[in-house]
Amino acid sequence: MKRDTNQSTVAVPKPGRSLAPWGSLVVVLLATLMMAGSPLIPAGADGTTAVLVNVDGHYPVGTPDPSEPSGLAPPGAGSMVGFQLTYVSDFLGTTVPPGWNVFTGIPGGSPGGHFGISHVVVRDGELQLFTFRNPHYGNRWMTGGLCQCGVAQVYGAYFVRSRVTGRGPNEVALLWPLTNQWPPEIDFNETGGSIIATGASVHFGAQNTVVRRSVSTNITQWHTWGVIWTPTTITYTLDGRVWGDYNVARNIPTVPMTLDFEQRTLCPLGRQCPSRPQTMFVDWVAEYSK
Repeated sequence: MKRDTNQSTVAVPKPGRSLAPWGSLVVVLLATLMMAGSPLIPAGADGTTAVLVNVDGHYPVGTPDPSEPSGLAPPGAGSMVGFQLTYVSDFLGTTVPPGWNVFTGIPGGSPGGHFGISHVVVRDGELQLFTFRNPHYGNRWMTGGLCQCGVAQVYGAYFVRSRVTGRGPNEVALLWPLTNQWPPEIDFNETGGSIIATGASVHFGAQNTVVRRSVSTNITQWHTWGVIWTPTTITYTLDGRVWGDYNVARNIPTVPMTLDFEQRTLCPLGRQCPSRPQTMFVDWVAEYSK
């Protein structure tokens, strides 16, 4: 494990985002990218609802507050019907909150990629992840990543207020198994390097079967992204509206999972590679249990 002594947070090696000493796990397991040869189920092909649009519901978006970077403060305790608010972070102060761990080292499944502790910063009321060429590491493109590894739950609802500055790196908000036994995985905002669309996916099974959904929107603007995870359905929301779901109960994860944010590059493969520095901003997160 690699540690930056100037930081209070400790990098947590994980399959799919592990450090080099994990050896074969680095090349075998992927966190946010589908493994080569893994089964891919297109939206709707498995009999589930592919996309739901313009559904006004009771899903949290936030509370108007002009002092917030995004113009919205975290939602309140009564914002999610049938759920209990269990965690909120508005990312105040200058360090990552307790329970969060910053990644460092070589992420699995990202040729040429590298997580750096200095690429994750808390300031101005935001969590900020940076992708830029780092002169201290051979001028390679390095990225930010971290997990809320100190807070895990089975089922619940997660809402994230975020935006990115531009295209290039794959920028992801996801749920990852606390035990690092992968799959499963739930991605609920994975840009793939785009700024005009993003995706969501469920990974499950020994062969890493993946069910994907996609939605078009301007990723450089502030949005509230949500995932509601129950024993029977995974529901994706954008600014309070459902845009997709997955409802094959036997494939829905049943293990404790944690919230993660990551940037990744695939520059040696000629994709998901920036041409200039890019940033992911997270204004706040709010989490609920059923």
